[in-house]
Amino acid sequence: MKQLSRRGMIAAAAGASGLGAATILARRYGLIPPDAGGLYGPGETLTYAAQRLLTRRSLAREFTPGQISAKPFANEVAPLGDSFRRHQERGFAQWALAVDGMVARPGAFAVEELKRLPSRSQITHLVCEEGWSYIAEWKGVPLSQILDIVGTLPQARYVVYRSIQAEAWESIDMADALHPQTLVTYAMNGGDLPVGFGGPLRLRLPRQLGYKNLKYLTSLTLTDSLKGFGKGLGSGSSEDGYAWYAGI
Repeated sequence: MKQLSRRGMIAAAAGASGLGAATILARRYGLIPPDAGGLYGPGETLTYAAQRLLTRRSLAREFTPGQISAKPFANEVAPLGDSFRRHQERGFAQWALAVDGMVARPGAFAVEELKRLPSRSQITHLVCEEGWSYIAEWKGVPLSQILDIVGTLPQARYVVYRSIQAEAWESIDMADALHPQTLVTYAMNGGDLPVGFGGPLRLRLPRQLGYKNLKYLTSLTLTDSLKGFGKGLGSGSSEDGYAWYAGI
C-alpha cells in the first residue's frame, strides 16, 4: 500500500479540520441535517449548510414550451394495491391530501378542491439520481399556499410528506416548503398528472433530485423535529442510504 506523504497527511488533516469547523458553524445556525451522524455526516452537513446559506432563495431554471421532452421517462413503480386501484376507478374523486401536525387548522383537501385554488405552472427539469432526466410542464398549488390556509405554527421546522406507496415518505425544511417553485402538482404537460408520473398528486421540488419529488401524495405533517419519524434520519430514502438533502 502506498504510504501517505507528509503533504498528503497535512492536506487530510486540514480537510478534516475544515469539516469540523464547518459542522460547528452549521450547528450554530441550526443547519444540521437529520442524517448528520455516521461516516458521511460531516459532508452531508457541509452540503446542506452551504446550500442554505448561499442558495436559500435561488430559483431552479425554467424552460420554454419548445424544450419540453418529447418522451418523458416514467420509472417503474411496484403495484400500488387495491386501495389505489379503487381510487383510480373512481377518477380519484375521493383522494384527499391530509394536513396535520403543527398547524392551527388541520384538514384535508380533495383533488378538485386543490384545482380550485390559485395555481402556478412551471417548466422544469426533473433529474433522477440514477442518471436519467426530462423536462416537463407541471401545474399545481404552491405548497406555501396550502400551509397558509391551514395556519402553520411558528415552531414548525419541517414538513413530512407521505405516499400511498408502502413505506414511502420524505421530509423537507421550511425553506424548501415555502419556496415559490415547490408545488403540490396535479397536472403535467397540459393534462391531468398521469399515474405513471405520480398522479393524482405529486410534490414537485425542482431544486432537489427526483426521489424527493414523492409520487401519490397522501399527507403532510408539520413538525419541529424528525426524531419521531421512522429511524430519525428524515426520510425513507435516508434509511436506504441516500442523502436527506438532495439539492441540485
